[in-house]
Amino acid sequence: MHLKDVSCDILVLGGGMGGCAAALAAARMGYQVCLTEENHWLGGQCTSQGVSALDEHRYIESFGGTASYSEFRQRIRAYYHDNYRLSAEAQAAPHLNPGAGWVSRLCFEPQAGLGALLQMLVPEVEARHLQIFYHTRIVGAQVEADQICSVTVDQPEFDRQLRFHPAYVLDATELGDLLPLLGIPYLSGAESQAQTGEPHARSDGPAPHLVQSFTMPFVVDYRPGEDHTIPKPPDYEYNRDHQPYTLTLRYGECDLTYKVFEPAPELPGAFWTYRRLVATHLFEPGQFPGDLAMINWPGNDYRGGNLIDASPTEQARLIEGAKNLSLGLLYWLQTEVPRDDGQGRGYPGLRLRRDVLGTADGLSQYPYIRESRRIQALRTVCEQDVSAEYQPGARAEFFVDSTGLGLYPIDIHGVPEDTAATGPAKPFQIPLGALIPQQLSNLLPACKNLGVTHMTNGCYRLHPVEWNIGESAGLLAAFCLAHQQRPAALFSQPKLLRAFQQQLLQQGVPLYWYEDLPAGHPAWVASQFLALTGTWPGNPAHLRFEPDAPATAEETQQVCQRAGMEVPTEPLSRGELARRVAAERFGLKS
Repeated sequence: MHLKDVSCDILVLGGGMGGCAAALAAARMGYQVCLTEENHWLGGQCTSQGVSALDEHRYIESFGGTASYSEFRQRIRAYYHDNYRLSAEAQAAPHLNPGAGWVSRLCFEPQAGLGALLQMLVPEVEARHLQIFYHTRIVGAQVEADQICSVTVDQPEFDRQLRFHPAYVLDATELGDLLPLLGIPYLSGAESQAQTGEPHARSDGPAPHLVQSFTMPFVVDYRPGEDHTIPKPPDYEYNRDHQPYTLTLRYGECDLTYKVFEPAPELPGAFWTYRRLVATHLFEPGQFPGDLAMINWPGNDYRGGNLIDASPTEQARLIEGAKNLSLGLLYWLQTEVPRDDGQGRGYPGLRLRRDVLGTADGLSQYPYIRESRRIQALRTVCEQDVSAEYQPGARAEFFVDSTGLGLYPIDIHGVPEDTAATGPAKPFQIPLGALIPQQLSNLLPACKNLGVTHMTNGCYRLHPVEWNIGESAGLLAAFCLAHQQRPAALFSQPKLLRAFQQQLLQQGVPLYWYEDLPAGHPAWVASQFLALTGTWPGNPAHLRFEPDAPATAEETQQVCQRAGMEVPTEPLSRGELARRVAAERFGLKS
């Protein structure tokens, strides 16, 4: 195996959602970026991990995601408009959901997500701003003083090692694989109350082994009258009884049972449509042989061990166990699940679609990872910062150093001791301090490995939030290179922070929650920046800015007083006032 040295401005390790967003953002700023990926598909949880039903929030079509994330979603929809004949219903839909899955506003085939990502990345490759290296695995890193000097990866496909010499290193690997090679402390698993002060953290001390479960999703279609039953997987009876395999889930104090194909009373839909990726009624006849459904369910959440810090042999054993668990769930659906009509058990017509995920066994190319190693950051987001139980206003804890937004419940999978924390979160921010390690001045997290806890990882790990983390990390590295600063300087110097936040806003990264101000609105940048600076805080009772409403005399006076400027004499709308104040006080152009 020969060694090749590669120089670049920014090295992004891991081509999942965060890694792709980071590489794209930095490359679009004109920097030389190298992106490595372990698998042969980029995209992480929405492609190689099989979860192409995006875990988002109710505002996502107009607000709460970055401009580039919205572009990604638009390209996925364009894939179906351009390549298939849609039904009249689908053509008329303002926001096409190809799978009509009820868990998500956008469900699609993984390869559609891959195609959308490549459409965004390839122009940067052609412009020589981006190089992509597939089938790589990190094997070493050299650190001197407080900087990473080089990172080495194996690329067996070419019988070589690549030694990168970057100015900045962004770890976007699914498990934070770089961190144990750097000789710095990192976190994993469940912290204690003494560490975080979180109400639902463990009182008996930290438990690094307790991480959220991982899953090997699979995709099926349904062929009534045909028999596609797979061979019974190893450990089937044990998994069936101990997982257990069931369509009954607990909601609060109630046990509610889904049906396979028919909606059940008091439930939002059927098991089949939960994460359906293709709904044939949205396409003209003959476009698809049948619906496609992705199965990512409590029945195949693997809780048998922790991939973090496991040896390669142990990781392989755990992944094999997770595969048997998933295939066992399919076998149970084919042979033992109670039929909707009450007449017998099993649906042998459920066919494993190996082609959809591009694998011989029909399972995802890589485990769907819910929790990573995490940096020790300058700021750590805790349960009480975001949980609706502890945040009385419309928004979560205000972070003046916001670098992005998110909204998703605290969702803890597979750790019974921690399920008490599972529940609603308020619309939250991604603080800059959570992106800055306490050690090493040129390392940034770009995935689930930022400064969150085991608890808050449960709401910071989802598709649009991970994308935003990666994009902000990529833009942060670019900003620091342009201004010859280190990330920690932005955390301690308000002037630098404001300059960076202005750049984020200009790049379409939202920083403050206003549900009625979509990107592109004339007052979008100004209103968010004024909220961040405290010049015009948002109403704590709701998420609206109401830009077209008249600005009252009282609020006009208050805002102008905080800005240190004269009060306008003519009547202005709230949006017009925000734009004027931002321009005159901060030189901010909308």
